[in-house]
Amino acid sequence: MKVPAAEPVAPSPLPTPTPSEAAPTPAATQQIQPHFTLTGPITQGGALLGTAPEGTTFLTFDGESIPVAPDGRFLIAFDRDAGDSATLVARLRDGREIRKELTVSPRAWRIERIDSLRPRSQVSDAWRRRRAGEIEQIVAARAMQTGAEGWRQDFLWPVTGRISGLFGAQRVYGGEPASYHSGIDIARPSGTPVLAPADGVVILAAEQPFSLEGHLLMLDHGMGLNSAFLHLSRIDVKVGEHIRRGQRVGAIGQSGSATGPHLHWSLKWNDARIDPLLIAGPMPAAQ
Repeated sequence: MKVPAAEPVAPSPLPTPTPSEAAPTPAATQQIQPHFTLTGPITQGGALLGTAPEGTTFLTFDGESIPVAPDGRFLIAFDRDAGDSATLVARLRDGREIRKELTVSPRAWRIERIDSLRPRSQVSDAWRRRRAGEIEQIVAARAMQTGAEGWRQDFLWPVTGRISGLFGAQRVYGGEPASYHSGIDIARPSGTPVLAPADGVVILAAEQPFSLEGHLLMLDHGMGLNSAFLHLSRIDVKVGEHIRRGQRVGAIGQSGSATGPHLHWSLKWNDARIDPLLIAGPMPAAQ
């Protein structure tokens, strides 16, 4: 059976696009601004993971140069006594600068005011010389660049238990403030295993107890972030060893200046001391 040919139909004219439907012009495309992405609390003692704007060649944080990973990721943190604002500036390969102003929220620290004057301890010249050497080792360790990638990870608690000392707590004697507590204390029996909170490289492992810290272990997590574990009874790793998150690195003790067995865990990013509680999250139930 022969199918009759269809009659030709004139094509309908295409509708003229409205301005909102029109394809974007090159000028409109150029108006899209690159931006920062940030994750974490913008507060005293907090740390942020960020991604720099696409095309960033140089990044500063309050005027200081900040390293940026090949994928654009970076880390910044705020000291316990950080001011109320901070500025990120990214310089792009086309010469533009992208600025981001950060409002840093204050924290209410635990302050204990004591009417009497601060007790003074008598120390010998020999102790001062010993202490100076210990501080030199700590400063040299923190200056090491290992390329560790633990800064990208979710941190876990190196040990679980009762928190017996909070980061930032401070005593004021007769109006004179003493040094604030630079880490967090977790009370557990001597011998309790201590785990690495994130990947890292051992940058200090004090075989001989330091005068204050006792057996001190330090891990570099990369990008200027490092952990310190104080008062250990034992250190199970060596300087230069690459450590995995959750790996056993030592055991709780009360070496150095400690009145009982506990772990003092402190975190530092460059010169900023930061709160482990904000990095690892709420303390889980003790295992």
